[in-house]
Amino acid sequence: MPMICTAENRTLTVRLAGEIDHHAARQLMMELDREIERRFPKLLILDFASVSFMDSSGIALLLRTWRRTQEVSGAMKVIHVPKQPGKVLKAANLHRMIPITFEEL
Repeated sequence: MPMICTAENRTLTVRLAGEIDHHAARQLMMELDREIERRFPKLLILDFASVSFMDSSGIALLLRTWRRTQEVSGAMKVIHVPKQPGKVLKAANLHRMIPITFEEL
């Protein structure tokens, strides 16, 4: 799964694309952990605009990334979440814990 990172003033923006399933989530967890350890972001923004599918592995990915961001005294938000991943996140009530901006469902 492609992951493009940009950083400015301790804000790390990560653009994800494609499907977040079990295999992709494992790889993304490792890559996100590396970026968090490398940059110590004050704010981590995950941009889901190009994510076409997500299963429960994506929930685990977001929870782990949220926890890791908090460990470095940062905050996290998820933006541009399309319809299908949005349904998964809403069903898990993740938007009550992490700020999430949903596209129109």
